[in-house]
Amino acid sequence: MQLGVRMEKNLVKVLKGLAEFNDETLGELLEKIVLHSFEPIPGDEGESCASPHSKRALGAIDTLRAVYGVSTDPHAARQFGPAIGDETT
Repeated sequence: MQLGVRMEKNLVKVLKGLAEFNDETLGELLEKIVLHSFEPIPGDEGESCASPHSKRALGAIDTLRAVYGVSTDPHAARQFGPAIGDETT
């Protein structure tokens, strides 16, 4: 299924770079991230989830985030403004 989503531009660049680093498509990477987010860490359910990224990939993520200026944390999505057309009046 094809899906259209809105994301912060530099975050998409990081994801594309990571997909290339992993030799996978962006869709494969996103699917892997989402599926891992559904897997809780035993004993820490609701607070932590499994990571699909190796230590090597985490290093690449840090580099890509620095290159593209992505300094937001996991809770930043709540701070992004509404998408165009999603404003409520």
